[in-house]
Amino acid sequence: MSFAGKTGIVTGAASGMGRAISAALLAAGANVVGIDAQESEALDGVGEFLAFRGSVADYEFVSGVVIDSRAKFGRVDYLVNAAGVLWFDRDESVLDIDLDVWDQVLKINLKGCAHTIRAAVPLMKEQGGGAMVHFSTIQCLRGDSQPQDAYQASKAGLIALSKSAAIQFAANGIRSNCILPGPTRSPMQARWEENPEQAAGTAKAVPIGRVGEVGDMANACMFLLSDKASFITGTELTVDGGLTALP
Repeated sequence: MSFAGKTGIVTGAASGMGRAISAALLAAGANVVGIDAQESEALDGVGEFLAFRGSVADYEFVSGVVIDSRAKFGRVDYLVNAAGVLWFDRDESVLDIDLDVWDQVLKINLKGCAHTIRAAVPLMKEQGGGAMVHFSTIQCLRGDSQPQDAYQASKAGLIALSKSAAIQFAANGIRSNCILPGPTRSPMQARWEENPEQAAGTAKAVPIGRVGEVGDMANACMFLLSDKASFITGTELTVDGGLTALP
């Protein structure tokens, strides 16, 4: 899969899935513009890495990054929405959650993706096409005995937004798809470092016998961005080791 001369914008690029995707794109020859609320350390690759620190919840910031990206590299070919928050200590049942926390989670996880799409799609239209991949979760497909209702609602909304974007912009050569990760070892699951038994128990529940790694998600994302997926849009790729296939 060749990405030489292309430019991708990746949110959540400082760590986890976003960083793994940024590294994969750079290695494949693309230039990468990373967005994260935290400082992004430099990444080496065939392409060039340009990092911006700020929140996807701030539309003026996001819009400025997209404009600067095209000014620097001449084009914007890919958008990867990998930024997101899962606050185990504050995100709980809709009956109990602080509604300010609810608003914050949806503002980052869902409205933040609306911001990046709104800013990037007009440029993709001008240049004749592009591809977007948005990270949702298998948790939005089911309930949970220990609910994180704001997280799950925001990620379910992202699937609907992606499908709508796929239909709206298909005639412009722009594709939009979601990846639904299963349990994945990443900074979002830092609790596994403190509780290896919990991680081992989760791995036993996965048919393949392990939890996912950020590289698994990067591989799936690279496929969906690539021309090999040119007839795939408006859909969801579940990457969960077979977990949701269980009865």
